Parts: sequence; C-alpha cells; structure tokens
Amino acid sequence: QVQLVESGGGLVQPGGSLRLSCAASGSGFTWDDYAIGWFRQAPGKEREGVACISRVDGSTYYADSVQGRFTISRDIAKNAVYLQMNSLKPEDTAVYYCAANGVKCSWYGADYWGQGTQVTVSS
Repeated sequence: QVQLVESGGGLVQPGGSLRLSCAASGSGFTWDDYAIGWFRQAPGKEREGVACISRVDGSTYYADSVQGRFTISRDIAKNAVYLQMNSLKPEDTAVYYCAANGVKCSWYGADYWGQGTQVTVSS
C-alpha cells in the first residue's frame, strides 16, 4: 500500500507562486517502484496531468499548459515530491492531486491517489 498526502494549496493572486508538497509513505512505497505525478481537476473539466517525475532516474515531464512555469522535484530523504508553481494564472485554479504510478509516468491514470489540495488563483 502507498499513502500520499498533499499540502500547500491556497488562494494566490495571478502572477503569484505556490509550492505544493506530497508526502509518500506506506510499506509498498520505494522510489525505484513508483513514478510520482501531479494531476489537477477544475470544476466541470476532465482531470489533467500536469507534471511527473520518473521512478528511477528522476526524469521530469510537463504538460504544455504549465511548461516553463511549474517545476516538479523530489527529496528522497524526506519521501516527498514538490510542485513549484510560478506565474500562476486563473486557469490554473483546480484541485491538485498527487499520484503514484507503478510503471512509468502517465497522463492517463495512476495506481494510488492523494486526497487533493485546492489551488485558487484570483485577484
């Protein structure tokens, strides 16, 4: 089993920044076994993959909509993954989910999900 807990969401003005954190735990979790991704879902819209960090070499992948503004990183010692979000736009408003996938980074789903954290970009 893998448990994922997100934190760091909140209200921010357009152009501002936020850093989301995802704490990974559980008897089944190792960095060699799971890629960790961030997804988001806005009201009335489908879930969207945002960023992912691969399980072995830490390669990173981004959706076109956030490329150059968001950065995903991990701290293996702390069992944590972060999503640094800069130059935020109102269209970034969504619930953000951390997810673990046991094969490779995928925009289409994951094996384990966190509970989500709300990000609202508004003036």
